[in-house]
Amino acid sequence: MITSHRNDRVRHVRALQSRRRLRQRERLLVFEGVRLVEEAARVGVPPDFVFHTVGADTSEGGRIGQVLRSLREVGVPCFAVSESVMTACSETKSPQGILAVIPVPDLPQPERPTFTLILDRVRDPGNLGTILRTALATGVERAILAPGTVDGSNPKVVRAAMGAHLRLPLITLKWEAIAETVAGSDVWLAAPGGGTHYTDTDWTRPVSIIVGGEAAGAGDKAEALAQGRVSIPMAEGVESLNTAVATAVLLYEVMRQRIVA
Repeated sequence: MITSHRNDRVRHVRALQSRRRLRQRERLLVFEGVRLVEEAARVGVPPDFVFHTVGADTSEGGRIGQVLRSLREVGVPCFAVSESVMTACSETKSPQGILAVIPVPDLPQPERPTFTLILDRVRDPGNLGTILRTALATGVERAILAPGTVDGSNPKVVRAAMGAHLRLPLITLKWEAIAETVAGSDVWLAAPGGGTHYTDTDWTRPVSIIVGGEAAGAGDKAEALAQGRVSIPMAEGVESLNTAVATAVLLYEVMRQRIVA
């Protein structure tokens, strides 16, 4: 059992949790909890290694033990650690007893994308993670993080995204590159009001949707790139929706129209 906080693997995990540049340079993420580790195993992305607490094999209804056995069968190193070490490595208040260091898969960009999501100045990690999870569920083919948006590898983003990082191409670009990347698609900016009703928009065409952040919304460069504005109607006196909720409404309308079509 690993009990020392000075163990090299322990120090590596703790550094990954706190250092964005290290995560990006090594293309590694820390997945905490049985559901995320299960998802990595299901998608076929084996962890570099796994930490688990003693007794975790029988917790969570036996799910942790099952996923540990499946990972060991394919040669993934699984290390028992003390509760103290798990707490030190975890970004959650109540660690579930298992975490894994996961290599970020090199997901190919679609050749002719028809459904792109652009996040501009979305600064809340929980919102961004929820949006990525919803994007995967609604058939978004790639997500682009514009300048000012929270780091996509942030531990809170990773937890909220629930494995979306393993299946949804996620790229960070400056606005000049974003404009080149989405050329040929209809670019819509989600706006609180004054735009085309979101159900009156033709989402069956190749589209790119820009969603602004929680505080100030989208910036000037997003406004300049957009060819039109789209809005969600709200009851009188209601100023705006949560960014993740509004994005979900829009993305599911795109999905609905494409299923009907």
